Amino acid sequence: MEKSKTNPNKDSYGKNLMGIEIFVRSLIEENVEVIFSCPGNAVLGILDAILEISEIKIVLTRHELGAVFSASGYARATGKPGVVLASSGPGASNLVTGIADANMDSVPLVIFTAQVPTKLIGNETFQEVDIVGITRPITKHNFLVTKIEELTNIIKSAFYIATTGRPGPVLVDLPRDILAEKFTFDYPEKVNLRGYNPIYSAHSGQIKRAAEIINNSSRPVIIAGGGVIISNAFGELRELARRINSPVTTTLMGQGVYPEDDPLSLGMLGMHGTWYANTTVNESDCVIAIGSRLDERVTGDFNKFAPKAKKIHIDIDPASISKNVKADVPIVGDVKDALKKLIPLVKNLNNEEWLSQIKKWKNEHPLKYKATDKVCVQFVIEKLRDLTGANAVIVTDVGQFQMWTAQFFKFLYPRTHITSGGLGTMGFSLPASIGVATAIKDRPVISINGNRGFQINLQELATIKAYNLPIKILIFNDEHIDITRQWQELHWRKRFDEILIDSSCPDFTKIADAYGIQSFKVEWASDVEPTLKKALALKDKPVLIEFKTIYEENIYPYIPIGGSVSDIIEGGK
Repeated sequence: MEKSKTNPNKDSYGKNLMGIEIFVRSLIEENVEVIFSCPGNAVLGILDAILEISEIKIVLTRHELGAVFSASGYARATGKPGVVLASSGPGASNLVTGIADANMDSVPLVIFTAQVPTKLIGNETFQEVDIVGITRPITKHNFLVTKIEELTNIIKSAFYIATTGRPGPVLVDLPRDILAEKFTFDYPEKVNLRGYNPIYSAHSGQIKRAAEIINNSSRPVIIAGGGVIISNAFGELRELARRINSPVTTTLMGQGVYPEDDPLSLGMLGMHGTWYANTTVNESDCVIAIGSRLDERVTGDFNKFAPKAKKIHIDIDPASISKNVKADVPIVGDVKDALKKLIPLVKNLNNEEWLSQIKKWKNEHPLKYKATDKVCVQFVIEKLRDLTGANAVIVTDVGQFQMWTAQFFKFLYPRTHITSGGLGTMGFSLPASIGVATAIKDRPVISINGNRGFQINLQELATIKAYNLPIKILIFNDEHIDITRQWQELHWRKRFDEILIDSSCPDFTKIADAYGIQSFKVEWASDVEPTLKKALALKDKPVLIEFKTIYEENIYPYIPIGGSVSDIIEGGK
């Protein structure tokens, strides 16, 4: 195989090629720039072919879960599909949690897994798993290639399905004998999939109904979710909000679509959202939900959500509309298309009384915490924002620090808060930051972790070091399982000693040293800012900072599971 540096596929059409080469040339046709993989015997031939005939970058992680989370971080940060290659058997099954995570958060992934030869499938052959069967409930679609002549059409279909409509993960299982066969290479320009026709154009009649409700409202509020980011509709969202003088609150997945330092911003709503965001939604007469499935972490008790409001719900996925909260005006279509059609029909509303009331709520019920000589997570997050000017990509793991980041960082730009939302997967941040840093070169990439979640995928420090990715890794070590401790305190029997104290927590700086990564340890608030400055100044190398934090702090505001705004615990000191 000869590598062409100009157009590697130019002379390949119409030729009989091995399935492995057809596979690689199909990736070239899809403009794949990087592939994340943890090598195994069954994929060595594919990796060889990628290196020989393409310019595709291979990022080799230390675990398959690291590979799929890295691809997810890449996709979330860029909007492009993340591509994963894994070996058969345990290599494939190690991907499952990452696939489920991407499925919940509508992340476009195309996952390729090696499989035993077709004649051995079902025989319990060495390193065989039915990965198609295992992942069927957690993928948007999946394929088992059984004929070499199907290969290019399946690959084209996989990328098309993953990136259209509501995006999601698609898996393609590749038996080794299929990749060893030869066939004529001819990559299709498009595919027609029976029963799969995403609706992009919003219905004009529904748009008019929505505009009428908005124009007759006096207390509107916009709820913006991750679908606004996926559709690249932040400009249209901002135009709508400013045209109708509507406050804007976001879901966790929607952070950054509207600048959180803007007077119309309410920050995040939901279980740990701001008091004033939740109260505004509760008192509104018109809720415009855009690109969010309105799950229970956003709404609380579905039956008590925004009881005084007419509800307009815009989403490209018809199954997401009225799934949890009944919409008065459902609008199926691409968010960008819907907003472009809606904006000319709405009026410049006189909402001064409404906005004045919201300003009063903000002043009376701000986010707050008690600063101490010891390290508070909220204090670190605020300093991090100040030092980066919010011009960083923050990749959060799951825990209290995730919610405090959502509350106190005040995001200004889309795709700058990368997090595991729907599945809430511990161990997400470190490998996801690899994918982000592979794609993003003009902003600092910050990986924020807790002591327990960091240990799930700490082997990916080797990947970070191998590629010299300048990720700044923050670990908040409270020697407890932070958010689980809060639930044990508030809802169960306060049995902290038996199940929630992480007494065997390691010295994370020593782990960093073992991987050849520079590290710092911070135990006092006075050292937070100078240490962050040192780390951020090292722009061309990874750095790890362990913060020894207090464990008694709880996240507030807090709406208990199954509760509503009337049950909100404001907390704070």
